[in-house]
Amino acid sequence: MLSKGEHQTVPLSVLLKRELANEKIERPEISHGQASQSKKGEDFTFLKTECQRVLGDGVTTFSVFGLFDGHNGSAAAIYSKENLLQNVLSAIPSDLNRDEWVAALPRALVAGFVKTDKEFQEKAQKSGTTVTFVIIEGWVVTVASVGDSRCILESAEGGIYYLSADHRLECNEEERERITTSGGEVGRLNTGGGTQIGPLRCWPGGLCLSRSIGDMDVGEFIVPVPYVKQVKLSSAGGRLVIASDGVWDALSAEMAVECCRGMPPDAAASQIVKEAVQPKGIRDDTTCIVVDIQPPEKPNPPQPPPKKSGKKVFKSIFRKITSESSSNTERDYDEPDVVEELFEEGSASLSDRLDTKYPVCNMFKLFMCAVCQVEIKPGEGISIHAGSLNTRNARPWDGPFLCSSCQVKKEAMEGKRPSGNGRYSSDSD
Repeated sequence: MLSKGEHQTVPLSVLLKRELANEKIERPEISHGQASQSKKGEDFTFLKTECQRVLGDGVTTFSVFGLFDGHNGSAAAIYSKENLLQNVLSAIPSDLNRDEWVAALPRALVAGFVKTDKEFQEKAQKSGTTVTFVIIEGWVVTVASVGDSRCILESAEGGIYYLSADHRLECNEEERERITTSGGEVGRLNTGGGTQIGPLRCWPGGLCLSRSIGDMDVGEFIVPVPYVKQVKLSSAGGRLVIASDGVWDALSAEMAVECCRGMPPDAAASQIVKEAVQPKGIRDDTTCIVVDIQPPEKPNPPQPPPKKSGKKVFKSIFRKITSESSSNTERDYDEPDVVEELFEEGSASLSDRLDTKYPVCNMFKLFMCAVCQVEIKPGEGISIHAGSLNTRNARPWDGPFLCSSCQVKKEAMEGKRPSGNGRYSSDSD
């Protein structure tokens, strides 16, 4: 996965100007399928196409796909499935045009995830869930994720792109450091006599993940702040594979896309699940969603060219734009023939994710909580920068602001307040 600073992203304004220059902007056709084999009954999906949004100049549509892999019960997964989309949309002002709305999505997804987690924890239920949440608007795909479910993209040009992050403690050193700094402990299960077994876990609680929705008995340092990536596909389209860890524990990204080559989405999802459970049988809930994003004139999934062997098969990096080429954007950006990255951010800090650096104007109302969207009386709001370090020289009286309860949530996530110290049952992720 790319670290920040290794590439230059393509300006969204340039992409939209290029689209508007065309005589007709063709929106892709979206088709999807899903399949699942259940062992615990804790995987849930959300599939909604043709969601309508009224604009000043008409009506536009977008599609949403979500995968919720619950643990320690299904309550968190069900609650997130039923409430997350509305919480995300409520964080976006209603008077934005299309390009402003697309640019607002990354920040709104952060607010929506945190609000959903906060509301669920108020119900005092102890289950948790991973979330992989995908919003498709035109050719722009925005993915927000917490946990170890994943979303990959196979472009029509044959590249495989990773659109989510893996928040397993075993493979994420940065997250391990964040948790220990916030007051948690990371280690393997101690069976006595100095013997440690199994994957790295967060203690108290014993959860293998560093981010999720729910898990109030583990500790607030298990945060709901999602990794977000936003990309624009070429007009040739591509295929998304969204799957729970039951798939990725058995199949690589290349194996997943190869095993269903040329199949329609329903059959493709079923084949991926079949390939995942076949070697050792079903050990966990195993769920897969396949989404094809295609030009209107192409009814069948795009057939990429033959792949070369070796590491070049996996394109975990996007097209790099040099500083020289970016000096004259309108001249140098031709119609894209590869996937272009618009946004990527994985920080767990709300001060970073909800700061005042917005891609559009008037992205928040001054006297409204940036997370839960409740109105705040003048003088009662608490800046997200209050008590934070390294916030780009922001002052504690700069907005956006949080209500008192969301400020308590923020401080708990940062290890500044006591959090839960319960223990997980043996069926934790």
